[in-house]
Amino acid sequence: MICLLLDIVYVLLMVLLAPWILYRMTTQKRYRIGWKERLGFVPVRFTNQPCIWVHAVSMGEINAIGTLIEEIHRFLPQFEIVISSTTDTGINRAKKLYGNSHRVFFFPLDFSQAIKKALKRLRPQLCIMMELEVWPNFMSETARQGIPVMVANGRISSAKGFPRYRRIAPLVRPIFRRLSLALVQDETYAERFRYLGVLRERVLVAGSLKYDTAEVGDTVAGAKELAGQLGLKKDEPIWVAGSTGPGEEEIVLNSFSQLRQTKKLQQIRLVIVPRKPERFDEAARLIKSRGYQLIRYSRVKTGEYKVSDRDSSAVILGDTMGDLRKFYSLASVVFVGRSLVPMGGSDMIEAAGLAKPVIIGPYTENFIDSMKKLAAAKGIKVVADGIQLTQVTEKLLQDTESARQMGSRARQVIIENKGATGRTVEAVIQLLGYKMPQGEKGVATEEKRVG
Repeated sequence: MICLLLDIVYVLLMVLLAPWILYRMTTQKRYRIGWKERLGFVPVRFTNQPCIWVHAVSMGEINAIGTLIEEIHRFLPQFEIVISSTTDTGINRAKKLYGNSHRVFFFPLDFSQAIKKALKRLRPQLCIMMELEVWPNFMSETARQGIPVMVANGRISSAKGFPRYRRIAPLVRPIFRRLSLALVQDETYAERFRYLGVLRERVLVAGSLKYDTAEVGDTVAGAKELAGQLGLKKDEPIWVAGSTGPGEEEIVLNSFSQLRQTKKLQQIRLVIVPRKPERFDEAARLIKSRGYQLIRYSRVKTGEYKVSDRDSSAVILGDTMGDLRKFYSLASVVFVGRSLVPMGGSDMIEAAGLAKPVIIGPYTENFIDSMKKLAAAKGIKVVADGIQLTQVTEKLLQDTESARQMGSRARQVIIENKGATGRTVEAVIQLLGYKMPQGEKGVATEEKRVG
């Protein structure tokens, strides 16, 4: 009865959201693919091989599961691992990273029949949901079929997620209570999962998987080629504003204009990489409207445009997917966006792992644990507004030794916090009724059941 009521609510919501979905389909080219899979027609598994279903909502979560997928496959090679995502960018990234080895598909909508159909076609022995993907019909149907569901890399943000759930806590607690295990990033998130209904003994602090996926090094594969394509030189200061949100590009451009008035920074290069691809054109128009010459990396990457000496003062727009880490590796200073505007912040771990001096704004609720650890180690600078952004960027660009030390401290934080993957894999193995091998090599073995 509850499932039927939920389906009716979902239908009403779909009707209400239809104009918005159509608008995004036509103007932003989103939601155009994957509808068959969203309705439950995911790839059919014909073999009797056991299966683990890993779901990661969008590109950030897809990037975070890399080491987890590798380690699960290493210890449980007999299991097929299938991967789902919700967004177009998440699917594209998953296919690029894992498509040659694993089935990749859109996560079904939470209609009861779509969920039943997907589970019937996949027949998973375990479902791993990244961060916070606890849907009522999905949890109800997996519980009915006796399929354990666990959350990995769990977090519930203080800005939006937790306040919303807290208002409807009596309704969501039966849903969260069905979780077999919740591995969360820190103790604050652990308390939130417990408050929302997960049994206390089923909530464990494992740390963040993103520390494990962060590259710790001075170079990134492909970065040298990218620099050559764009004519970026080692001796010129490069400021990269990554994962920017609405309103931040204008702030960054204002700072850039002021920085260029400093004698030592007249040759500064600026790279802006918006967080969402549907904002690439918007950012391009803004850059041009401010009177700057524009280089769109997408055109350079495809060979449509060749950079020359006349482009030495142009603003570079990183309007491709999967290249942000390369831009970070070339940066003298990094600003991580969605943090000067109230959007919860973006992942600063990648840039920190590359030993870059990182600047963020005050809105970092989605990455509060990482921010606190980096700030405590003096490996990150928090600014309140555009004025402070300009001041701190100028100081770091001119005092290269302080910038180097700051980046080194940031990298050390990343190194010290690795290990979440191992703890997560061990929990997965135990949940499936296996045990870890004795040495570093070998595979997990199924525990013998008595009786």
